[in-house]
Amino acid sequence: MQIFASSTLDDTVSDVVQNTDVLPEMLKPWVVIAIGLLAAVLLTVVLGFIINRMLHRVPGLAPERRMRRMPLALTLVFAFTKVTVAASFAAHPWVNIWQFVLLLGLICSIAWLLIVIMGIFEEIVLAKYREDEGNPRRLAKIQTQVGLLRRVATALVITLAVAGALLTIPEVRALGAGLLASAGLISVVAALAVQSTLANVFAGLQIAFTDAIRVNDTVVVETQRGAIEEITLTYVVVLLLDGRRLIIPSTYFTTTPFENWSRRSNEISGTVLLDLNWNAPIEHLRTRTEQLLASTDLWDGRTGDLNVTDAIGGILKVTIAVSARNPGDLYDLRNFIREHLISELRRDHPEALPKPLAPGTAPAA
Repeated sequence: MQIFASSTLDDTVSDVVQNTDVLPEMLKPWVVIAIGLLAAVLLTVVLGFIINRMLHRVPGLAPERRMRRMPLALTLVFAFTKVTVAASFAAHPWVNIWQFVLLLGLICSIAWLLIVIMGIFEEIVLAKYREDEGNPRRLAKIQTQVGLLRRVATALVITLAVAGALLTIPEVRALGAGLLASAGLISVVAALAVQSTLANVFAGLQIAFTDAIRVNDTVVVETQRGAIEEITLTYVVVLLLDGRRLIIPSTYFTTTPFENWSRRSNEISGTVLLDLNWNAPIEHLRTRTEQLLASTDLWDGRTGDLNVTDAIGGILKVTIAVSARNPGDLYDLRNFIREHLISELRRDHPEALPKPLAPGTAPAA
């Protein structure tokens, strides 16, 4: 198909050249090139308009997501210019140099266009799953997998573009033939040189397709809690609670145990701990806890129990088990319960609170 399209374009250019006999001999080649550039621009406008109209009809796709016309325009301009220069200046000795430059530009522009198309395809796939608001975990899984696949495909396209550009140089082709003769030694050296990098690449793919972690998962790594912000081929970005970002190699998540608080779902449970005197109104606190939980949207209704879990040294250990839809709600819910109960105890039952120790005073054994 590509050969047919190329031959058709060459025939068209030849017809244009033959139809410019009325022009001065010096202007003929430049007119042909100008016609080719004009055709490339018009084709870019038409194709860009059609593609963007089609993208606007995709449900869930961001309105600002459009087909970028620059890589498409460059691809068509380099293709048309290469053909028109070959047809118009075939007899000139410098045409080979320009053909080489235009071929390099065409290879780079095609690679750029493919990368842009892969980005649009990723957005179309994610837009389909964004409409399913009742299943955010599925969206996170697809986002992680499609994102990694796009990065792998992008790296492959760039590698092929560089290889294609190098193969256009005869000296490099001759050098490549010599290198292939010692491919075994080269593969061993390359494997040793990029061993850690390849390990992280394969670990990144393993993370994506074994579903160990997803984007937006809540994890505890290196004793710090945060949310998975980005998963790349070689590292994972964890957004910590204080806004810092922890950059961790992908191999960490395949070789080191870590906590994933939202592995199956975002729902999570936690506790509020209170140290009270023996005369604390436990039943009143239990009733108030139930009322406070019922009064806030932070509670998901699954767990809400108050129990005395220990009594040592004249102090009651009161544990309030609560649950929430996600770690952020749980954090706010625990603070909400703790602040209200302590405030009410200080106001209505101050004798139930332990007396604060004076500075430098050790607690009783």
